[in-house]
Amino acid sequence: MKKNFRLLIVLMIFCSLKAISQDVNLDSMLDVQIKTKNQNKTQYTEATFKTTRLINGHTVETTQGGVLDLKISHRFGMLNEGFYNMFGLDVASIRIGMDYGLTNRLTVGGGRSSFEKQYDAFLKYRLLRQSEGKKNMPVSVTLLASMMIETDTVAIKNQKNIAVEPAFTDKLSYAYQVLIARKFNSDFSLQLVPSMVHENMVDSSFNSNNIFAVGAGARFKLTQRSSLNVEYYYTLPGSKLPGTYNSFSIGYEIETGGHVFQLHLSNSTGMTEKAFIAENTGRWSKGDIHFGFNISRVFTIRKPKDLKM
Repeated sequence: MKKNFRLLIVLMIFCSLKAISQDVNLDSMLDVQIKTKNQNKTQYTEATFKTTRLINGHTVETTQGGVLDLKISHRFGMLNEGFYNMFGLDVASIRIGMDYGLTNRLTVGGGRSSFEKQYDAFLKYRLLRQSEGKKNMPVSVTLLASMMIETDTVAIKNQKNIAVEPAFTDKLSYAYQVLIARKFNSDFSLQLVPSMVHENMVDSSFNSNNIFAVGAGARFKLTQRSSLNVEYYYTLPGSKLPGTYNSFSIGYEIETGGHVFQLHLSNSTGMTEKAFIAENTGRWSKGDIHFGFNISRVFTIRKPKDLKM
C-alpha cells in the first residue's frame, strides 16, 4: 500500500513538472506571437510634445484634422525695468492666433502680435512620424513655411535706418524650418530645428537678407500632466544681424483637459520667427528677461468621419 502511495506521489510530481514545462513553453510561444503581431503593425508615437508650440517656436506636432486651436501668447516687460514698472508687469506684448487642421498632417494658421504690429500666417506639414513595428521610423519630421508682415512703419524706419516710407514688400519677412524630433521615452523628448529667416529689407550696413539658425528644444516630463520645457535658437556666425542675440527660453507646462497652459521666462519680446530668431535684442546677462504665458484651447469643428485624409 505504501509502495503504491509513493508511486502515486512520484507520478503526480512528474505530471506537475511536465505541466509547468508546458506552461512555460506556451508563455514563450505567446510572447513570440505577440512580438510577431506587433512587428506586423505600425505603432506610431503619440504626444512627442503636448501642443504645437514649445515656448516661442513650433514643435513637430500638427493640429488634428477638423480641430481649431486658439492660442493666446502673452509677454510682460523685462524684469530689469525695476519697481516703477513692477519688474515688467506694467508692460505687455500679446499675440492672438488660431491653428486649424485641414488634415491630421496639414495645418494652416495665423495670428496678430502687438509687438511691431505684426501679422503672420503659416503652413505646416507633418512629413514623417516616429514609429516602430512594420514601419520603423526613428524620428518625426515636420516642415514649416511662414510669412510675416510688420505694419509699424516707425519701428521699421528705426530698425532699417531709413528715412523714406517703406514699400509694402519691404515689410515682408519669411521663415522656413525643418522640425526634427524624437520621443526617447515617456519622460523625455528632444527636437532640432534648422531654420532660415528671409527679410526683404535689412539695414544697409548688413549685406545679407538671409539669417540662418539652428534651434533646439526639449521636454522633460515632471508629473502626469506637467513638464519642464527648454528652447534655444543659435544664429549662425556671419548671418546674425548687428545688436541681436540668441533666444533662450525655459518654461513650465500644465495640461488641464482641453487646455495647455505654459508659464515661461524668455529674453525674446516677439513671438514670430522674425522676432525671436532674427531680431531678438534681449540678453539674459543684463536682465532682459520677460515673464510670460501661453494658453492653448482646442475646439472640434468637424468630426473625424467627415475628414478626407
